[in-house]
Amino acid sequence: MVKMEKKTYYVSLAEGVITQVKTATSWDYEIQANDEEITKLRELFDQNYSSDWQSFWRAHVPYIQYHNDKQNDGYDNGLQLVFKMLYELGDDETKAHIKNEGLLDGPLS
Repeated sequence: MVKMEKKTYYVSLAEGVITQVKTATSWDYEIQANDEEITKLRELFDQNYSSDWQSFWRAHVPYIQYHNDKQNDGYDNGLQLVFKMLYELGDDETKAHIKNEGLLDGPLS
């Protein structure tokens, strides 16, 4: 079995950007990931982007409350998956930030 090489990536959560160029954009998290992991992270970002749009359209329906809104739940769950993956792949600073800010539900390893 061939082990996939990990490379350094810089992630902007707000912009949904994953890049290897540190100066290409402002970034929030530094991670070490292989191509397969980056593909999975990109898929999570794409799913959350879709959920965010669904929430936007749902927000125009005034009688549905936020806490009973499956689109918002989908977005929140997707964000938790993104933070979990960033924590697992992150450098020490990334892990410390996610842990100290309480950005994940549940225990951290």
